[in-house]
Amino acid sequence: MSETTRKRGGRRARGVSKTGDAAPEIVPYISRKIPLYEIIDDEGLSLIEHNADTILEEIGIDFRYEPALAMFKAAGASIDGERVRFPRGMCREIIQKSAPAIFEQKARNPARSVMIGGNNTVFAPVYGPPFVRDLDGGRRYAQLEDFQNFVKLTYMLPSLHHSGGTVCEPTDVPVNKRHFDMVYAHMKYSDKPFMGSVTHPERAQDTVDMCKILFGEEYVEQNTVVINLINANSPMVFDETMLGASEVYARNNQASIVSPFILAGAMSPVTAAGTLTQILAEAMAGITFTQLVRPGSPVVFGTFASSMSMQSGAPTFGTPEPAIVLNGAASLARRLGVPFRSGGSLCGSKVPDAQAAYESAQTIMPSITAGVNFVLHAAGWLEGGLASSYEKLIMDADQLGMMQVYAKGIDLSENGQALSAVREVGPGAHFLGCDHTQNNFKDAFYRSNIADNNSFEQWDSEGSKDAVMRANGIWKQMLADYKAPEIDPAIDEALLAFIAKRKGEFEDMNY
Repeated sequence: MSETTRKRGGRRARGVSKTGDAAPEIVPYISRKIPLYEIIDDEGLSLIEHNADTILEEIGIDFRYEPALAMFKAAGASIDGERVRFPRGMCREIIQKSAPAIFEQKARNPARSVMIGGNNTVFAPVYGPPFVRDLDGGRRYAQLEDFQNFVKLTYMLPSLHHSGGTVCEPTDVPVNKRHFDMVYAHMKYSDKPFMGSVTHPERAQDTVDMCKILFGEEYVEQNTVVINLINANSPMVFDETMLGASEVYARNNQASIVSPFILAGAMSPVTAAGTLTQILAEAMAGITFTQLVRPGSPVVFGTFASSMSMQSGAPTFGTPEPAIVLNGAASLARRLGVPFRSGGSLCGSKVPDAQAAYESAQTIMPSITAGVNFVLHAAGWLEGGLASSYEKLIMDADQLGMMQVYAKGIDLSENGQALSAVREVGPGAHFLGCDHTQNNFKDAFYRSNIADNNSFEQWDSEGSKDAVMRANGIWKQMLADYKAPEIDPAIDEALLAFIAKRKGEFEDMNY
């Protein structure tokens, strides 16, 4: 497939606003202009790094995948069954020698490609829930139509830069074949970058093969076009499924997010320093594997860390301890020299209520101030990750738009200084009619499409709608207004033919 054909298939889509009736500027990702907020000093970070190396050297990490054991042995690690012990400093040396500090994930629309790492932040939607919730239908098992709806909505929301991956789990499609439909939905209904399947190495390879149809084989070999989520089975275990998928992506020069999944108190120590030590050890071991598979393959230091109720065992969100861990892990990733993934709009609430709002705020703000590069679960997360919410997707996206403005910092240009306005108005007058205000009022302040700032009388006359009710109307209107981005018909036909052929090669399974 020629480069010309690839570009034709990824022709820029018509921009769509939150309500679908305007064409906003495409902002492919955030380039932060504000300083980082760090809560651990160099001495503390060095101590955690030393302790992580102690874990790697003395305790070790279990790798339940024979090819990984062979690679680590050849690289100088000690192998005892499935347990791998690393000489002090070995993982850091391998990572810093080859893992890129920043990389670009190409989208089929070149205007939507994202830079992951450095001072950049990319917002991606919720990932993984088996249920969906909306104001009309309540909580129910997700279906393929829901998956497609979430992809369409994410495509239309300017503050979400990435299409994500398993935005919900379509339970009406056989478990061993649904990855085809999910990856195709990202390719067909959006032209933003997307994530691949990791539930089996063959499904990872199917993702790569579909990317080769969409982008062209040579282009995929030379560029990163898909990113995937590789979770460690904390504490200190990597399983065959995750490692096999990661190997497929790394060999094909595609990106892996190596993410220890932590519920502190159950899967790591209860303390922040102990949890950070374990996270760093696990992440370095997993990242090292990707670099042994293919030196220079793009990789992201990830973590999902939550606290838990020591009374019930349930995970908790929006508490201070996970924010502290997020901040510390971001600092450790920067010292390691690789991009960092964490954060999101996380909550334990069952509905998009006040609890959902304030818990989500306690995660998304630290994600910005700590300098997270790839923010998964940035919108739509509900019920501790068990449900994808239509209304919360819209509400969260509104907050992400605010974060995008916040990350720009203060405009110190001549226009930003606004001395001309002060000179024109002088003492005792007002700024409403001055030239500077007239020239800037349209874009001077962020305008939320969720918040209601009208008088009580006007709000009451318009139906007394709360934020959830307003969000419900917005997502319905967006789906009604949705127009798919253009895709080359020949590419689309080739993708559908590949999916039909592969689905016909094995029987349906639902476990």
